[in-house]
Amino acid sequence: MHIQKMFRYTLATITASLSITSTLAAMGPTMDPASCSALKGACTQADRLNILESNEDWLFDFNDYPETYNFAPGGVTTAKASTFAATVENGMSMAMLNMGPCAMLPPHWHPRASNYVVTVLGSVTTYMWEENGARLVTEKLTPGKMTIFPQGSMHMMVNTGCENAQVVSALNSPDAGTANVGQVFANGFPAPLVNAAFGWEVASPLAKSKMLPPGTGVNWGPQECLQRCGIHPNGTYAPPNNMSYYRQ
Repeated sequence: MHIQKMFRYTLATITASLSITSTLAAMGPTMDPASCSALKGACTQADRLNILESNEDWLFDFNDYPETYNFAPGGVTTAKASTFAATVENGMSMAMLNMGPCAMLPPHWHPRASNYVVTVLGSVTTYMWEENGARLVTEKLTPGKMTIFPQGSMHMMVNTGCENAQVVSALNSPDAGTANVGQVFANGFPAPLVNAAFGWEVASPLAKSKMLPPGTGVNWGPQECLQRCGIHPNGTYAPPNNMSYYRQ
């Protein structure tokens, strides 16, 4: 795909994301700042083990986060420094990406980590773009297939099917960070400069008003998919088959 076409497609996707649902989840407060600080200052691994003195300190249960561990439309649940202190000084974080029918992760990048993703349920289509002049890399991931998003690369993914999809995501930092492209419309950058950079009026009070508070990390996706799968514009399900399954 030509870069200009990809650029316009990305803008259209961002606009749709803003009007349909929330943006990628923002960095929440650190759950155990005292342990995180102590772990960073520990001299040896034995010292770190003494800081994490309970077996429970070494266990992360994704099921304990129902606000993100769901499929309506879905969410990103991450074991990282701010949510799971045991990751501090251990070099990586791990996320479960739950994507219901027609769900998507809008365009974003991780400033401090490469991202390895493998599908374990359903199928998703991924898009990755590294820099000006680079080609767009697109993959269709079914169970057992993986791809890589290099550090700092812009990427997104979508479940265009009417069944749930689940992706396991590994990042080589316990504090990878996430920057959502859509935030450029509401992060305080002067609107005239943003509009000049994009070549048309994409930053406006109207666009900012449609930017909902940070959510679960997963948006409802394209309208065509929502209609095909019988999902109402307000996000409630009415799929043609097995309706109770999608409400879990």
